[in-house]
Amino acid sequence: MASTFSLRRRIPYFLLVFIVSSAAETAADGVGASAFSSNLQFPATQAEKLIKSLNLFPKHGANIHTGGESDRGASPIVEKPVRFPFLADSEPSVTDLGHHAGYYRLPHTKDARMFYFFFESRSSKAEPVVIWLTGGPGCSSELALFFENGPFQVTSNLSLTWNDFGWDKVSNLIYVDQPTGTGFSYSSDNKDIRHTEEEVSNDLYDFLQAFFKEHPQFQKNDFYITGESYAGHYIPAFAARVHQGNKAKQGLHINLKGFAIGNGLTNPAIQYKAYADYALDMELIQQSDYNSLAKPVADCENAAKLCGADGGSPCLSAYNVCNRIFNRIVGLRPGINYYDIRKQCEGDLCYDLSNIEEFLNLKSVKDALGVGDIDFVSCSSTVYEAMAEDWMRNLEVGIPAMLEDGIKLLVYAGEYDLICNWLGNSRWVHAMAWSGQKRFAAAATAPFTVDGAEAGEQKGFGPLTFLKMHDAGHMVPMDQPKASLEMLRRWMQGNLTQLSR
Repeated sequence: MASTFSLRRRIPYFLLVFIVSSAAETAADGVGASAFSSNLQFPATQAEKLIKSLNLFPKHGANIHTGGESDRGASPIVEKPVRFPFLADSEPSVTDLGHHAGYYRLPHTKDARMFYFFFESRSSKAEPVVIWLTGGPGCSSELALFFENGPFQVTSNLSLTWNDFGWDKVSNLIYVDQPTGTGFSYSSDNKDIRHTEEEVSNDLYDFLQAFFKEHPQFQKNDFYITGESYAGHYIPAFAARVHQGNKAKQGLHINLKGFAIGNGLTNPAIQYKAYADYALDMELIQQSDYNSLAKPVADCENAAKLCGADGGSPCLSAYNVCNRIFNRIVGLRPGINYYDIRKQCEGDLCYDLSNIEEFLNLKSVKDALGVGDIDFVSCSSTVYEAMAEDWMRNLEVGIPAMLEDGIKLLVYAGEYDLICNWLGNSRWVHAMAWSGQKRFAAAATAPFTVDGAEAGEQKGFGPLTFLKMHDAGHMVPMDQPKASLEMLRRWMQGNLTQLSR
């Protein structure tokens, strides 16, 4: 059971999923789900608050743009080697590494181009290929690249330094800006903005097919899908699409070995119910406050049941109703940083990622990347709103079939994140029905140690592993860079837990 992971520490750091406005709580009190079936202003408010909380100020709601560097040539992929300005010569030298940036022309769209980075491993080209997806929905993966687990970090003076714990130390690492309209990805047609996981996962699958055709030397490498936050939706859908394509012998075989979800939103019906328990356990609220949340929790449970696999207005209603729980808790603790409950936000500002936005909009940087005059959209409010009916869908449903076929899943969570807390993630993992469910539940919890010190608690059976990371909030690779790199390395090598069957 989830309780095997102790709540023994008090109050650590961050990013991306749903920021809920306190004003929406007042509007929602005492109102049934049907009253919100057409309330599209709530997602818009959420998106604006998300962007402000990170000190980001994108010029556009989404990248709707005509023309660009990617129009050159007939190939669906246009890629160039990258050497960033403002990076001092050092070891390793970028001239000795394969760093690439490019655009892929998405085939099942009017005119969409997906932007990506590809960093060949600092260790060996034989290392696994890992793709990273940032959440939001609608936030660029460059936020993770430069703030969490990429090869570089942006300094206060807009120069770059090497990240000693970049995930390219143990993998060949891909970052993509998706869905369309996010980051440097763009289209000239609003109809290319995505609304469902099916659209998102098909675009990503098409990209992978083209990527491995462009880089055939990596096609047989092990392949892993990773990400965090709202990517708890993207990742299972994408993994299932790759697995489906492999089984149907569609296109190139992609050597999918596993997928990892960090502080994700995967099964909302279970995770929203865990808010009150987590807040009480962490002494964010009192018992009387907890008791007052009983009705909002029940309302959420009922609303979530009406959200089916196809989304639609019942899912939007559930989104509004269920967020009342989170609003109440945050309202009782004004200023708390819900990404890391040890910290306080200063007004709207919870984290300052403005250096990344400023750096990527420099002309010299855009020239190095080959993006032309396209502005970097750090987080897209348009994409966020477009995915509103997808929010409350349960993406756990496709995972058991992959576990049964031996595809590995790692779910990890920083212990001090409220918004996608470890307790809710542990509960949906334990509740998931598959052949190893009982044996996973019965598995012993063991310390996850790095350099002889306990960095977390883990348990696993067969292809499934859950890990609670100590001293971390929503962005585990940022808070615990060395431990998260070691987690990835051991997991890919099959050494994270004793994977007995």
